[in-house]
Amino acid sequence: MTTTVVQKEGPAAVTPAPTVAGHARNYWSRVRGGDIGALPAVLGLLVLCTVFSIARPTFLTAGNFANLFTQGAATALIAMGLIFVLLLGEIDLSAGYASGVCAAVLANVVTVLGYPWYIAVLAAILTGVVIGTTLGLLVAKIGIPSFVVTLAGFLAFQGIALMLMEEGRNISVRDETLLAIANRNLPPLLGWVLVVVAVAGYATAQLLRHRNRAARGLVTDPIAVVLARVGALALILGVAVFILNLERSRNVLISSLKGVPIVVPIIAVLLVVWTFVLQRTSYGRHVYAVGGNKEAARRAGIDVDRIRISVFVICSSMAALGGIVAASRANSVDPNTGGSSVLLYAVGAAVIGGTSLFGGKGRVLDAVLGGAVIAVIDNGMGLMGYSSGVKYVLTGAVLLLAASVDAFTRRRSAATGTR
Repeated sequence: MTTTVVQKEGPAAVTPAPTVAGHARNYWSRVRGGDIGALPAVLGLLVLCTVFSIARPTFLTAGNFANLFTQGAATALIAMGLIFVLLLGEIDLSAGYASGVCAAVLANVVTVLGYPWYIAVLAAILTGVVIGTTLGLLVAKIGIPSFVVTLAGFLAFQGIALMLMEEGRNISVRDETLLAIANRNLPPLLGWVLVVVAVAGYATAQLLRHRNRAARGLVTDPIAVVLARVGALALILGVAVFILNLERSRNVLISSLKGVPIVVPIIAVLLVVWTFVLQRTSYGRHVYAVGGNKEAARRAGIDVDRIRISVFVICSSMAALGGIVAASRANSVDPNTGGSSVLLYAVGAAVIGGTSLFGGKGRVLDAVLGGAVIAVIDNGMGLMGYSSGVKYVLTGAVLLLAASVDAFTRRRSAATGTR
């Protein structure tokens, strides 16, 4: 006769609840290990704003605050696209002049040919898609280094822009809808509505993520940290909208000037969309995989060539949007649109924000943070009366510092085994 011995099970192991102190220790450990993310950009932004506010009190006025958004909008949009290319360890030196070509197409279609604004916008974006596809095919299928391909594009697109504008002719943009993108504001009430929607959406996403991870037994952030993030976002957006809703007109009897610039929610929507694409889709995971180790990604069954082509398409398409915003802000398009320091500022914005030049590390948010740093430097130095030469030197120094931090953190990550 077989006797079955039933062993009583003890209480199931319970995962200790995460604490704020533990979360802080883990974060500090990641920072010491080289995973600093956008921390340098945030600290730099705070320091710059403090210095310029003390040196020039007009820096924090409502009018100048609004100027910062419109001033850095085109750069931030182009930098968003460059993030995708940089994540693969590639570079696109043609993004600036690609935005100029797309802006020239926009101006010709809407002003010279007389088509509606939406046809012009579509034509400009399609031009960006064609440019990106061409560059991507040359890099992925022919095997030409991206530096060479996009340097050739940098030169060629200057010539194309000149031809589209008949060797230097300035083309005005008179369509009211296009001009509104960078020159008009939302009604003050609508600005508050967008704040409520943004905070509610972010809170919902954070709480759902917290609940889902807890349900699967995964490590979660303390609920206090989640709520603190939501509160911080609500505070930042609330203060920003409050300032932007202040009257900025010098003569209210002639015209009123208040509200959130229209370009701001456009950038916010694109930020949310591209962040979702990179962090919540298989395509985004494939981009990071290819950027981290191309050969390993290929062996895992990822179509590396398709990913490489697609990032150039995204980059040039975002450059087209940057060109549209630049044309709107200037009310015209000329051969200098997309030229001068546009590319350097866009690449600088991505790197300063925390995206690695070596690939595999970066977020779309980096473009916005880095773009804000560059806009603050350019604006603050202008208010202090410094020349363009000094602005370039300081911006270059900040970019070099950001690249140095990136190189240092990569070595630190490799040494500690966190990468």
